[in-house]
Amino acid sequence: MGPYAFAGGTAVVTGAASGIGEALAVQLAERGSSLVLVDKDADRLATVADGIRTAHPQLAVQTYVVDLADEAATDELGATLASAHPQTTLLVNNAGVALGGRFDQVTLEEFDWVLAINFRAVVRLTAALLPVLKAHPGAHLVNVSSVFGIFAPAGQAAYAASKFAVRGFSESLRHELADDGIGVTVVHPGGIRTRIAQSARMGSGVPPELAAGREEFDKLLRIPPEKAAAQIVAAIEKRRPRLLIGATAKVPDALVRLRPGTYWRPIARIAGRRAAAGGRG
Repeated sequence: MGPYAFAGGTAVVTGAASGIGEALAVQLAERGSSLVLVDKDADRLATVADGIRTAHPQLAVQTYVVDLADEAATDELGATLASAHPQTTLLVNNAGVALGGRFDQVTLEEFDWVLAINFRAVVRLTAALLPVLKAHPGAHLVNVSSVFGIFAPAGQAAYAASKFAVRGFSESLRHELADDGIGVTVVHPGGIRTRIAQSARMGSGVPPELAAGREEFDKLLRIPPEKAAAQIVAAIEKRRPRLLIGATAKVPDALVRLRPGTYWRPIARIAGRRAAAGGRG
């Protein structure tokens, strides 16, 4: 399979109003891709789209405001994208949410909210757009997992479950779609400085004094989203099957391979040191 051709194609990007999604949209436009941008934050999404339209007036940029937690709305979005954008050659399932708390501190409704956005929306949009991608040999699919799709820390049962599911789904699709000329990349970002820590929900059973732990987690998020997006764009072009972004993904990946049943203690020590260093900075 040859390199992915950005110019002249159309890219669908979810979670495009901020963070990695916003940076990806900007960099894909710089490569000559028309854009279909999806997010639930109408104001931020409009700002991103307007900026790209101003910088690249020759490109088509369309937006859809949808809450991917709403499965009916997600199905409607998928049908609309497939019919209105048959020229789509790249789908980036980037939207994601986080939920803190042990499994016994979150409700099933809270757990299901994470799965709906982080995994089921990925499946539903991929199913809707797969016939469109297959109509364009050389198309590409990107699913953004997480470092928590490589290892599963305490207090992240819902998030880790959703991101491990994205990883498995993506790897299976990669093998299935190779003969159709469609590349698949699964992305495992480490500590990317996005809004996910600030916007993360805490389980309703998490004690208030423990909910403050998100500030320590936020100290681990150091990689600019623009840098992460540049690596993703390069991975798409080169058809890389798997992308680890940052030492906060690469080091845990190595530890999980070396110590598959006992990786947690060394990873927790490394995370603690990094958070402490961030606090001193």
